[in-house]
Amino acid sequence: MKRQNIRKLWMIISLLLFPVTLYYFSPALIINGAVNGIINGSFIVFALMLILSVPFGRIFCSYLCPAGGLQECAFMINDKRPKQGWKNNIKYVIWGIWIIAVTVCYIHSGEIIAVDFFYETENGISVSSIQSYIIYYGIVCLILIPSVLFGKRVFCHYFCWMAPFMILGMKIRNILHLPGLHIKVNQKENCVSCHQCSKACPMCIDVAGQVKIGKIRSAECMQCGACIDNCPKKILSYGMKRSK
Repeated sequence: MKRQNIRKLWMIISLLLFPVTLYYFSPALIINGAVNGIINGSFIVFALMLILSVPFGRIFCSYLCPAGGLQECAFMINDKRPKQGWKNNIKYVIWGIWIIAVTVCYIHSGEIIAVDFFYETENGISVSSIQSYIIYYGIVCLILIPSVLFGKRVFCHYFCWMAPFMILGMKIRNILHLPGLHIKVNQKENCVSCHQCSKACPMCIDVAGQVKIGKIRSAECMQCGACIDNCPKKILSYGMKRSK
């Protein structure tokens, strides 16, 4: 369980730093920069998410995402499993519309005139004025309220505009047959169907059901390792090379 304590510590740190980092995760700021022909910090951060997800999957979501840290704090209020299914596709619709909007704005601007990582920030700090505080608390409510009302990491499942970048990176990895971090199933016949792995999963994945088929295939898996740490038979582990 030591690994999970370290993971949660990193998430608390990322949450505490959210007033500083907020604008580096802003889809609206990318559109604003695109209109003016500027590549800003959030554009660079999202590009890095896509690139780094090829070898590391969605580990950002489990260790460094401030929105994830905020939602896991909400587990103390509501830890029920949100409904899965078609609602998980809402985030892809939001992401697709946003990508189109960004592309149109860059085309309309005519050219990229600058790369400014600290665009629209005050000395690199996002929340530095009354207006930015209003935006900050609005985003906090947007993330926290659905989690309190509907359950574990529901914002990640339904609305997150960052997750599709990492899911796309993992799909690129699979298409190109590249190695990458994933949860590996070892000797599935030793599974005793205790479902401790599924209960521990902060993303509410049916890990036990996927163990039976020998692979953790869910795009919602963020490689947090909770299932590994809670398996009494130790049949789950981290791997880099996909089994054939």
